[in-house]
Amino acid sequence: MEIREIILVDNDILGGQPVFKGTRVPVESFFDHLEAGVPLEEFLDDFPTVSREQAVALLEIANKLLTSKNIEALYATVA
Repeated sequence: MEIREIILVDNDILGGQPVFKGTRVPVESFFDHLEAGVPLEEFLDDFPTVSREQAVALLEIANKLLTSKNIEALYATVA
């Protein structure tokens, strides 16, 4: 699954905040829940419009991004 199939950025939805495509659930909420120790199942129960496939695919993309040899480009982006 490609990132454009998972995340949508649209100024008409939550002011352009990245959301799970087809929902109004901010991607940030997903990571906030995980950071707080909330299990994936509980997040999915709390936000039933987000599919398990979307959540797992986002984690896989984040893993690839953060473990790739291109991490220097990420440093430059978030600096």
